[in-house]
Amino acid sequence: MKIDFNNMLEKNIGEHGITEAEVSTVSKRIGRVHEQMTLKKDQMAWRALPYNQDAIVADIVREAARINRDFDNFVVFGIGGSALGSKALFTGVKHLKYNELPKEKRGGARFYVADNVDPDGLQALFDVIDVKKTCFHIITKSGNTVETMSQFMIALSMLKDALGDKFKDNIILTTDKEKGILKKISNEYGFKTYTVPDGVGGRFSVLCPVGLLSAAVLNIDINELFAGAKAMDEVCTKDDLWKNPAYMYALLMSIAMANHANISVMMPYADGLLNMAEWYAQLWAESLGKRENNDGKKVFSGQTPVRALGVTDQHSQIQLYTEGPFDKVVAFIGVEKFHTTLTVPAPPIDMQDAAYIAGQTINKLIDSEMRATEYAVTQAGKMNMRITVEQMDAKAIGELFFFFEMATAAAGEFLNIDAFDQPGVEAGKIATFALMGREGYEKQAEELKKAGEKDDQFIYNI
Repeated sequence: MKIDFNNMLEKNIGEHGITEAEVSTVSKRIGRVHEQMTLKKDQMAWRALPYNQDAIVADIVREAARINRDFDNFVVFGIGGSALGSKALFTGVKHLKYNELPKEKRGGARFYVADNVDPDGLQALFDVIDVKKTCFHIITKSGNTVETMSQFMIALSMLKDALGDKFKDNIILTTDKEKGILKKISNEYGFKTYTVPDGVGGRFSVLCPVGLLSAAVLNIDINELFAGAKAMDEVCTKDDLWKNPAYMYALLMSIAMANHANISVMMPYADGLLNMAEWYAQLWAESLGKRENNDGKKVFSGQTPVRALGVTDQHSQIQLYTEGPFDKVVAFIGVEKFHTTLTVPAPPIDMQDAAYIAGQTINKLIDSEMRATEYAVTQAGKMNMRITVEQMDAKAIGELFFFFEMATAAAGEFLNIDAFDQPGVEAGKIATFALMGREGYEKQAEELKKAGEKDDQFIYNI
């Protein structure tokens, strides 16, 4: 993997870039940042996941073989970190029309992730699967996630109706080892259950059973995923800024935020990496969006992540990125070697304007589009960087996951905030419990009722 930060700098893009003096000043904090990253390693259990799961992985691989043998469909029920990592794995490594392939080409069950409670969306899933021939993986670390538990209860009821008492093999749970409703259900029914390790938050959980069971069902080589993560770990634990790309990413982004570049655009030039950008959006937003810093001071930190897709969004968003405000950092992600090479044939009629394309590859076209857009954004004086992966495979995806996780943790240290809590999310969960009538949340329900009173003058009923 190659990461090029040159276009973040003033000397390359002009007055709105980061100065070498700013880099020099903030780099003096690297010693403290590295010390905290080292001291807190035990609190970041996700950093050990590529090294300490041999027995779990062996069990997961056996379970995945059973699923692919006995079922036509594998469905993940989860939300946020319990779903986005699996989606990034799926499209990042597998055929982009995987579910439409015949089973002999897929090599396993069709794969679905249901990460919302849109009733039409959920019913659409049930319309295309036979629940009797479907294995459901229910993921909620807390065991109390209302969206996931609602999905689970619907599926469980359908399975009971369809299979009577023979539904246990159709359900796998992943949750906390001791707490939560899902753990109680696991104990009561005896479902196959995996554990989210202590110290592994949802958005950092893709390389534990949360994502690894999906990987195994998809026949993704978990050892290669870990190999990529380990390779990145070796680089991203160095104390030298000039040898540690995660520290440089965190340093430059923290300076950009201080300079009011409050939007982080991730723009992969590969359809299969769009879900990686979605996963990054949660990781970056939930980790760094904090009202207070570690000293209790109100700082309202963070950067809004936006996902864009090259080439598609060159015809949608790039006008804004080039000529709009200087409030963004654009990270392009390119792929050196696609799985496919497609050559453009001669045009159907004699047309000079299209003749230059004939005989050239689509591969060269998408690379040229990325380089051209990078050039345009740079010429417009907007901060950007480029990440290049050699090819889209398990090792590269493992590298990307671990790089962004380490960069996010380091950014938390540069910003002096806790990158591993999410009080804003918890507030929304509590409000949902109150609105849904959960016992113990009556006070919040009353507060919400009062807060819901609106001024009719600003409401239009059409």
